[in-house]
Amino acid sequence: MENANIANLLTKNAEKTPWKRAVVMPSGKDSLGRIRTTQLTFAQLEALSTKVAAGLQARGIVSGTRTVLMVPPGMDFFILTFALFKTGAVPVVVDPGMGLNRMADCLASTRAEALVGIPKAHLFRSLFPRAFSGIRYKVCTRSLPLPGITPLQKLLQTDPTGFETALREPEDTAAILFTTGSTGPAKGVVYSHGTFHAQIQAIRDHFQIEEDDRDLPTFPLFALFDPALGMTAFIPEMDPTKPGKANPRPILEAIAHHGITTMFCSPALLDRLGRYGSREGIRLPSLKRVVSAGAPVRPDILQSFVPVTGNPAIIHTPYGATEAVPLMSIHAGEILSETRSFTDQGMGICVGRPLKGVDISIIRISDEPIDTMDDAEELPEGEIGEIIARGPMVTSGYFDNPEANKLSKIKDGKGFWHRMGDLAWKDNSGRFWFCGRKSHRVCTKEGELYTLPCEAIFNTHKRVRRSALVGIGPDRAQTPVIIIESPDKISKEERSELRSELLQLAGAFDHTSGIRQLLFHREFPVDIRHNAKIYREKLAVWAQKKMAGAIK
Repeated sequence: MENANIANLLTKNAEKTPWKRAVVMPSGKDSLGRIRTTQLTFAQLEALSTKVAAGLQARGIVSGTRTVLMVPPGMDFFILTFALFKTGAVPVVVDPGMGLNRMADCLASTRAEALVGIPKAHLFRSLFPRAFSGIRYKVCTRSLPLPGITPLQKLLQTDPTGFETALREPEDTAAILFTTGSTGPAKGVVYSHGTFHAQIQAIRDHFQIEEDDRDLPTFPLFALFDPALGMTAFIPEMDPTKPGKANPRPILEAIAHHGITTMFCSPALLDRLGRYGSREGIRLPSLKRVVSAGAPVRPDILQSFVPVTGNPAIIHTPYGATEAVPLMSIHAGEILSETRSFTDQGMGICVGRPLKGVDISIIRISDEPIDTMDDAEELPEGEIGEIIARGPMVTSGYFDNPEANKLSKIKDGKGFWHRMGDLAWKDNSGRFWFCGRKSHRVCTKEGELYTLPCEAIFNTHKRVRRSALVGIGPDRAQTPVIIIESPDKISKEERSELRSELLQLAGAFDHTSGIRQLLFHREFPVDIRHNAKIYREKLAVWAQKKMAGAIK
């Protein structure tokens, strides 16, 4: 039986095109201000990761060893990740932007036995010993004057003779990747080697990835797909934890100078790139596909990037989550020519049709566990409910979290469906329309309101960049409040005029006519992974205090 270890895809690509560049990244500037780069070929990445894998194995990091990986995007990140896969160890990855205490809680829950990280990671370990109480093996990307820590350089000197990539079955655990926790506690999603293979196959088939493609991944975890897909990964000059504040110029220059054909980015970064590129008249003819995900992508963001590519059909907005990705997709050509007008009328954002091998269904909304599909009520076309998904790229559960598994999985014969925690409806052509998170719906005495359909009405106003619907007050009797993000200073008179115009606009639609409370906020809090998901929970607390103060 063939070894299902995901690292074997790197090995095969190294055998097929050993001289081809696997990873390229910026490395400062020369005396004339030109960006220098450093690179690894597929053969080099394969050889170095094998050496490190042999060194890790000799020091006790073997099959099944849960290993906290705290290394930023770069050469070391690729080498170490594939080295861990080759040993059969299980990398544990969390978002560094979620805050130190939340990170510590996540890591403590995995009971990891090894830590592989940069010097700051080992400092973090000393500050939060409880989270790392089970750590027996420690590796640092640099030499540290501390006992018991093996420097990466020493591992790179290992003789790999006799080392063999660990034999893994498709169902064996490959990694534990934590969700951002944007709508609740962050959870460790268990990825199997089979899940990774299914995701890679789906990405290759749907987006028609070819051997000569060159990718600019602005999200570190997606960068790992590139060596497995045989693509060259060009690491951009940016802070991956702050895509919404990235400088667009070096990113667009990298695309132009390296002939980038593929780019993954969050909606927040796509917005910055589109605005800057359109304003500066930048054209990027090498791009064959742009993939934007992580949060709903507003039509105006897609529209701003069209002049840069010249072809809306190459801009894709797939739907999925850490637990299941990719599931559905649609391109900007269809959105801008057909679905946008319905989005502006409050019908949700179209996320397209299911990918090959994916089943999507809409069931009656429930906040309780659903044991089997016999207990779920599947809804007809046109009715809003919660999304459930089934397919080979859907993960089987969370690490050591039976309560979360109970709430998120529905048994169906020998398999299961995953509850996405999102709301949508299906149209008569098989497309699904996303209406927001289930936990964000506002339950009033008159009925339920859903975030995206309501917010879309306010977002059509030319002076509104984005809005957020929240509910305050007791459950099932909440008062809906719309919050308008207004980064620019406006006078009291202008604000009063805008308020009147927005409330008049809301009154023209049945589902927003009951929203009479409107607040202005300088800058919305957003998720740390994509800088695009609005933290409506935080805005609800803020709105509660704001309105309480106004009443007093």
